[in-house]
Amino acid sequence: MEIFHNLLVSLVELMPKSMVRFFSRRYIAGETLQSAVNVVKDLNSKGILATIDVLGEEITNKEEALAAKNKAMEVFDAIVENNLDANLSIKPTQMGLKIDEDFAYEQILDLVKRAKEINNFVRIDMEDSSCTDATIRIYKRIFEDYSNVGIVLQAYLKRTYNDAVLLNKLGTNYRLCKGIYNEPASIAYKDKQAIRDNYVKVLELMLKNGNYVGIATHDEYLIKEAYRLIKELNVPNDKFEFQMLLGVREDLRDKINADGYKIRIYVPFGRDWYPYSIRRLKENPKIAGHIVKNIFTFK
Repeated sequence: MEIFHNLLVSLVELMPKSMVRFFSRRYIAGETLQSAVNVVKDLNSKGILATIDVLGEEITNKEEALAAKNKAMEVFDAIVENNLDANLSIKPTQMGLKIDEDFAYEQILDLVKRAKEINNFVRIDMEDSSCTDATIRIYKRIFEDYSNVGIVLQAYLKRTYNDAVLLNKLGTNYRLCKGIYNEPASIAYKDKQAIRDNYVKVLELMLKNGNYVGIATHDEYLIKEAYRLIKELNVPNDKFEFQMLLGVREDLRDKINADGYKIRIYVPFGRDWYPYSIRRLKENPKIAGHIVKNIFTFK
């Protein structure tokens, strides 16, 4: 079945962008900041939080990286102007990590400073394994002076438990996710249950140490395990939240919300929607199956 789903993803990649866009639009707020604002307003009206992401990564020149930072600054302006219950997520390579680490640090620091001024927060996303060490270094440098910043760790990487042991000592604010990049078996778990097991192991470590954790998953198994840990460890509601992607498993989103737990939705927008859409399809090939089915049944 997995081979079949992967073939479907390959088929979707061959489709015209306009067709991919039509079927991926539920996972992306749109191309404009206003479209993201509208989505967040709707989520907030349901008691759901958001994190806004200006799509784009792997930037290779400083002019584009500076422009990306300015776009992110505009997100903060929109949050204030519209009184949104939302924060900002950014990718280090979008801020120039592949150009120069110190340059990316300064870019992200500017965003964290602006977030501090408006009592907001910046989540530094984690990208592929070539970025892991540098991303952690940047986070630690900024955290020395600003606490309104957090990082993402990926449960499929074998190093993650040890990273959490060290980062816990700082009082790190985490987002814990499975991870979506294609990494070699030498550094990443490939078996589905092995990834789940490591996720639970790392989550327990984070919660036991009193760190704030964004429990980012659409996996019902992991959500049940998170519920179990929260109950067994008697974790206060102000020490965790659940996180999901826009348009994915809204039934689970609503259940978590109804159960009285905080839930935050990742709201991406921008012109670079296509690579994001393809990455989401590769993460969950079943979506590609739904796309192909809808095409041939004209739904």
